[in-house]
Amino acid sequence: MSSKRQQTMAKMTRERTVRERRERKLEKKQAAAAERKARAAGIFPPAEEQAEEQTEEEAEKEEA
Repeated sequence: MSSKRQQTMAKMTRERTVRERRERKLEKKQAAAAERKARAAGIFPPAEEQAEEQTEEEAEKEEA
């Protein structure tokens, strides 16, 4: 019988990074969909929340 090879830390790190990136992308898409739905209903999000979101996005870009 052949033994299974242990997964390397580098591979686990790459997979975790990809998984986290996909989760962020999904959250971003859901937020955009919610915003579109709110705008269609005539409800506009406050400008303060939009400014906070922009600064969070900029921080994420700097980390990458």
